[in-house]
Amino acid sequence: MKWIGGASNQDLAAIEDLAGLFSLAGVHCLDLATDPAVVAAARRGIAWAESRGAARPWVMVSLSDGSDPHFRKAWFDPARCPLDCPRPCERVCPALAIPALGLNPIAISKISQAHAGVASGVLEDRCYGCGRCLPACPLGLIEERDQLLSAAAVPPLLAALRPDAIELHTQIGRSGAFAARLAQVRAAGIPLRRLAVSCGLAVAGAPPAAGSGEGSAREHAAASPERLTDELWDRFAQVRAAGFAPLWQLDGRPMSGDVGAGTARAAVGLLRRVAGRLPPGPVQLAGGTNDRTLPLVETLERSARGMVAGVAFGSVARARLQGLLLRAQKRGGRLLDQADLLPEACGLAGDLVAPWLKRTRSSSERA
Repeated sequence: MKWIGGASNQDLAAIEDLAGLFSLAGVHCLDLATDPAVVAAARRGIAWAESRGAARPWVMVSLSDGSDPHFRKAWFDPARCPLDCPRPCERVCPALAIPALGLNPIAISKISQAHAGVASGVLEDRCYGCGRCLPACPLGLIEERDQLLSAAAVPPLLAALRPDAIELHTQIGRSGAFAARLAQVRAAGIPLRRLAVSCGLAVAGAPPAAGSGEGSAREHAAASPERLTDELWDRFAQVRAAGFAPLWQLDGRPMSGDVGAGTARAAVGLLRRVAGRLPPGPVQLAGGTNDRTLPLVETLERSARGMVAGVAFGSVARARLQGLLLRAQKRGGRLLDQADLLPEACGLAGDLVAPWLKRTRSSSERA
């Protein structure tokens, strides 16, 4: 069980609260941006949960070997927005990163500068790159900006953060870039419990696919399942040669678990298409996973079902707690310290995690 904080999410208050709540709920791993402030916030949340009897989860940080939707921020100049714009971008943003300030772009710009230090209509620390605002803008004013670490920055940053695990996002066709990033991870000289490889069917450098759903204007065309498994075998050889133990994260439909049942089918469907051809190592479902994923997993053939070692929840976890997070922040404090809100928050986090923990216990007992 993994809670995904977000590879580009820097909303420190929410990260601290969610890290504490999902640690208390029993997740085994927290997946975070490779950012000292983010990791420090998550560790404060972990400490809160540990003080209440929770086991300490792994701290995982995410890297990418190239341009990737997980490592981007939306950006636009609010001064260019027409005064009569109905602001569909604001309505579709699940992170509430586009301020609800009516039709005043100048005020939006001032608030954004105060909140995130940039003259943008997007609150940069809240944006986690889902891309839903990109096709929503009727004038195409919103752009995406990559948030990638330089090669020189990676080894010292990892050495300072000392995570328990690292997730390396890759795409089909980026074997050389993966090797370069892996060398930087190895240069950090830190022991890792696992090196997770996150990959889906997107092809690096391919033209955008049309009509593939929210954010499709920036999504790549899809490869065949056979090509995906060939690429994963290539990554397996690299990871093992570097001395790390791999974990395969199959990314069905990135950052869309709060959308509905269709995204859960995408995540499980990807496993169904590649089962039996994957390299050795545990398999984790991600990308569109939500509370509808487990029933779909149970419909798989026994061999494929048995391959599922875990699941990762990101946007659905945030969406469940969003209202309570906002109420706590309006009070000027952590959700973790709000005695009247905490029972409901713990219940919402626990309801998402508990079925998977039960499945894990049942599998262990059968073994």
